Amino acid sequence: MSLYDLPPFNFKWTNSFKPKPIIITILLASFFGFLAGAFSGSLFYFELKSYLSNVPGLEKIIEKQYVPQTTQEEAIIKAVNDVSPAVVNIVISKDLPVYEQYYLNPFSYQYRQKGTQRQDIGSGTGFIVSGDGTVLTNKHVVLDEAADYTVFTNDGRKFSAKVLARDPLQDLAVLKIETEKTIDANGALAQKDFPTVKLGDSDKLQIGQTVIAIGNALGEFRNTVSVGVVSGLGRTITASSGDFVETIEDVIQTDAAINKGNSGGPLLNLKGEVIGINTATVLDAQSIGFAIPVNKAKRDIDQVNFSGKIVYPYLGVYYALITANLQEKFDLPVDYGAWVGRNASGDKTDGAVASGSAAQTAGLERDDLILEINGEKINADNSLSKLLQKYHPGDKVTLKIMRDKTEMTLEATLGSREE
Repeated sequence: MSLYDLPPFNFKWTNSFKPKPIIITILLASFFGFLAGAFSGSLFYFELKSYLSNVPGLEKIIEKQYVPQTTQEEAIIKAVNDVSPAVVNIVISKDLPVYEQYYLNPFSYQYRQKGTQRQDIGSGTGFIVSGDGTVLTNKHVVLDEAADYTVFTNDGRKFSAKVLARDPLQDLAVLKIETEKTIDANGALAQKDFPTVKLGDSDKLQIGQTVIAIGNALGEFRNTVSVGVVSGLGRTITASSGDFVETIEDVIQTDAAINKGNSGGPLLNLKGEVIGINTATVLDAQSIGFAIPVNKAKRDIDQVNFSGKIVYPYLGVYYALITANLQEKFDLPVDYGAWVGRNASGDKTDGAVASGSAAQTAGLERDDLILEINGEKINADNSLSKLLQKYHPGDKVTLKIMRDKTEMTLEATLGSREE
């Protein structure tokens, strides 16, 4: 017999092993129980499948609903969904001359103006801070007083915007759009409020904190979202837009992408609160952008609501913050303070003390070193401009100065600086 030829199977009960009736009963019950369970389960499955197939839209919901993978991702999605309806696109338009070509003779021609034509010349971003249509944006977005500004909401509505005020020190401006009027069920005129953002507290920001930027990127991609972190706090930058140049102190640095057209858009925390207003980016770098802390904007909004304008206290001096390098280079007696009539390189400025200003009335002179205001030392963290913003026009302040290495005290009543 070959190794692979098995003998026929022949089984017979032996006297030593005969199944008892109780065992046979248990085996038969288990077998038929299994068959019954399988039949019932398959019947339930087909009944459930038939029911779900008749529920309209359920299959699409299951396929399209996205489940966030992390708590942070969930917070970002919620913040964007909550804030986006209040983010607006600001389009700048202006009447520009139209030129035509005409011939002086068959061999030469010139150009002459043939009327004007309304053209869109730029765009930016803003966001609505009150239900009646108050909009916050950058000053450089609405800098041209001869231009017209149109606001487009996220749902495609179009509104003419009026510039209420431009901040004389910060790159901020406040606009107003009129709410839509409707007739209610009683036939009365009702106002439909705009969606608004929630303003946070920029004084509580921490380096490394996650932030979200929303804006009209490149003037083309509406409500573009980018995510990053707070890269630095208390920065001082010199920003420019065309002929407009401005030094802005105490700004937020972030690596969230801020592109052209994002100017004036909100910078959010994970709660969906606005903690900054996107204002500038470094063109020659990667992921270095800046935003103005929202607490500075709160001051502007309050002033516009109260008086219709933005006003700052004004001392009236041109100065440079004294650093260790300036002290060493010019042999100054101190390494802190404000050097009147000098620039950051230590060179003399064209002006030192503004005529008729609080500084002139108090007796300040070129090359005076202003050391303190009301006992607060002036240094890189607390510049003269930053300390002055704690006060109001008309407030009296005590200036501790040094003139020819001699300390003295002057009293000044602050003036006002408006747009």
